[in-house]
Amino acid sequence: MVTQRTEGLYRVFLFCQIIIVAALFWFGVWIMVTFYSEGGALTWGRYSIYCGMLVLGLILETLSRSKNFFLQNELLRPHRLSLRQTAASVGLLVLYLVAAKDAFISRVFLFNFVPWLYIALLFSHYYLPSLLARGIFRREDKTILVGSSQRVAQLREWLERKAEIGLRTVGLISDDDQIDNPGVPLLGRPDQLEQIIRDHGITQIILLEFPLFSEANQNVIQICDQLGIRLLILSDLEERLRHSVTHFEDGGFRFIGLREEPLENPLNRFLKRAIDIAIALPVMLVIFPVLAVIVFVAHRLQSPGPLFHVQNRAGMQNRQFKIYKFRTMHPNNGELSRQASEVDERVYPLGKWFRKLSIDEVPQFWNVLLGDMSIVGPRPHLIEHNQQFSKFMGNYHVRTFVKPGITGLAQVRGFRGEARNNADIENRVACDIEYLENWNLSLECGIILRTFAQLIRPPRSAY
Repeated sequence: MVTQRTEGLYRVFLFCQIIIVAALFWFGVWIMVTFYSEGGALTWGRYSIYCGMLVLGLILETLSRSKNFFLQNELLRPHRLSLRQTAASVGLLVLYLVAAKDAFISRVFLFNFVPWLYIALLFSHYYLPSLLARGIFRREDKTILVGSSQRVAQLREWLERKAEIGLRTVGLISDDDQIDNPGVPLLGRPDQLEQIIRDHGITQIILLEFPLFSEANQNVIQICDQLGIRLLILSDLEERLRHSVTHFEDGGFRFIGLREEPLENPLNRFLKRAIDIAIALPVMLVIFPVLAVIVFVAHRLQSPGPLFHVQNRAGMQNRQFKIYKFRTMHPNNGELSRQASEVDERVYPLGKWFRKLSIDEVPQFWNVLLGDMSIVGPRPHLIEHNQQFSKFMGNYHVRTFVKPGITGLAQVRGFRGEARNNADIENRVACDIEYLENWNLSLECGIILRTFAQLIRPPRSAY
């Protein structure tokens, strides 16, 4: 019920915004034609197209973002949303004017219209939702909460927001002797539920904990069915499992997972792979041969031996693969599992610069073309380091749900180089898991661009 009301109010709000934008545009056109264009005539066809572009831009901007912002009382949120909507609407109109080489619309009118459009959208965000809610949801649903008073404190802001769509909280039914929440009075105990419902004319109950874990909560469900009371259940699975969860439905069955994984979507994987090939192929054809010659000469001068350093690394789902790097250490140093440090006697002089500028990583673009790695992803560690790090981090291997990468979110945030303590590893793993749970195209491209910036100005942790 709550979701349907919010969704419906949001759609009405968007429809009203479309009317506001169209009305403001036509009002501005009427003023321009009437008072500033002597002898001018209103060209309905052209201005209808312009108005349509503004409305289409508004709709596209709305589709591009989450609806979770709606009815949230954040001070600067309406300002940001109004700017986004104004930019999207006017931007699409300008794009059309440039593509169609249309110079008919007055530039003076357009530049004067933009600030008024922003102001109108800003006022609509501040005042329109409340006005619509009061007009639409005149019938209140008297609601009681059943459960712990601590959960009520967590819901305080949510209850205040939902009061605008007709959800009025009458009080709390709990086994607690007293509650530290004067805004929600204690009405009684769970065994008094049926009488309290009749005395207060209750139409809705919110159960504050998952019902499978308590016989008393099962009784609440039966009473609601018998009296025709709407029942909402607040899931507390995340608290009980001590882990975030995600809900999804497939084949008629409902499942609970521990995290979102956008890269399980074949389209997302295709886009990511296309980016990998589009970058790795030119690098291997153009940049790699030049750098190979430079590194080969450096080897001959300072550390004769093989051009490449080949190691077994743990990849996706901990499958082992051979990673290729330009060798930056003296051959036969006998300490392959030791992490490289800022002052490392194993690294020859020019090798230090190759590592700082990430030149030694370039052969890994061949791993990308082979499909063992990606441009962006968690850095692949040595097998020995994987075993070591996983001993003190229970979720360490979650990072292997995606392909390892040449760069990653952890690296662009500065968590690279030697892992001196457990906190260093925890920060990297947290970034890796954040990446796999929140992958999107803009995040992928943003990491790549920030990596290029770090190649020009390497961070202090690059060694």
